[in-house]
Amino acid sequence: MFNEKARLWASGRKSLFSELEKKFSANVRPVAWFHCASLGEFEQGRPLMENFRKKFPDHLILLTFFSPSGYEIRKKYDGADVVSYLPLDTQRKAERFIRIVNPSLVVFIKYEFWLNFLSVLRRKKIKHYLVSAIFRNDQVFFKWYGNIFREALRGFSHVFTQEKKSVELLNSIHVSQLTVAGDTRFDRVVSIAEVFKEIPLAENFSGPSKKVLVAGSTWPADEEKLFPAIKNLLHSGWKMIIAPHETGKDHIDSIEMNLVKNGVAENEMIRFSNADEKNISGKKILVIDNVGMLSSLYHYGKIAYVGGGFGKSIHNILEAAVYGMPVIFGPYHEKFHEAISLLESGGAFCVNDISDLKKLFEKLAGDEYFLTSSSLIAKEYVEKNKGATVKIIGEITSSLNR
Repeated sequence: MFNEKARLWASGRKSLFSELEKKFSANVRPVAWFHCASLGEFEQGRPLMENFRKKFPDHLILLTFFSPSGYEIRKKYDGADVVSYLPLDTQRKAERFIRIVNPSLVVFIKYEFWLNFLSVLRRKKIKHYLVSAIFRNDQVFFKWYGNIFREALRGFSHVFTQEKKSVELLNSIHVSQLTVAGDTRFDRVVSIAEVFKEIPLAENFSGPSKKVLVAGSTWPADEEKLFPAIKNLLHSGWKMIIAPHETGKDHIDSIEMNLVKNGVAENEMIRFSNADEKNISGKKILVIDNVGMLSSLYHYGKIAYVGGGFGKSIHNILEAAVYGMPVIFGPYHEKFHEAISLLESGGAFCVNDISDLKKLFEKLAGDEYFLTSSSLIAKEYVEKNKGATVKIIGEITSSLNR
């Protein structure tokens, strides 16, 4: 009653089967079904769908989501022929869904393990794959009571993991159809950077030096640490673009109020929606009050702060790293292989409090060699890890031909 996301989740499924029956009743094309939990998994699956479309243009592509935050934003995605919610994972609904859709192959992205759906696919001998997967030893698959989940994993035609440790864990429970393919998000961010959309206002704001901190996908918990730490950075000639995760009026208002509390004058900041080529001159902070621009905004900075690390978990750090930017984030990043790897190589930095941020900003802004070397490490890391899409599509192609 009081949760908009829950309302969308429920209402989106009310006429789900009748809509699917209309769209699939006369279909004669083979169906490739890609399933993503939400928007983040969609970004991982997108390179695969686009590559698959080129290689198998005769297939109808079905894209499903579990979460409204993915479905509502991507329900008009033109890379798929049909975009739908996934029904609840009951035996009856799984049977009905698969009977209507009749997929010839299924691709699950990263973390999706719906036991009834997987059981039906296994029983009907429909090829199904898990891609960009990553496993930890505290998951149910590796517990004494996790046999039903282990059986589901063994039913996949192939599992493509992000790294070798996951393969070792899966081997320990006798899952053998495995390939270390890497993370398809690397391919996605590389393709975005290659054709990034120019933003003239951001170009004017950043200037030729691009001495800009881009703070992306921030939450209030990030901003509590970030805003008190940027004072000296701004005084030394740097600027900040902040693109919060939530862009509603209340959050944008609170960002501006908190910046003022931390010593930023009102005339030193401007909202993107109010900016033009004339009034953006001389501003120190550009507040982004819309969605969909962040992956291009990173192009206009030299340092990135990626939010979420003081909440549940960090957002996508690869969108920033692909432009050759050292990436900063909070302590909650342990579930992300790319964050740990980039930290270890020196292209990313974890901060725990305001003091850590102040010291790091001072180091990056004051030591050109340190900034340049960490930037190169970040860019090289992304370049080195691209190519997962080609590996996965190659194996799926071979599997379909067998």
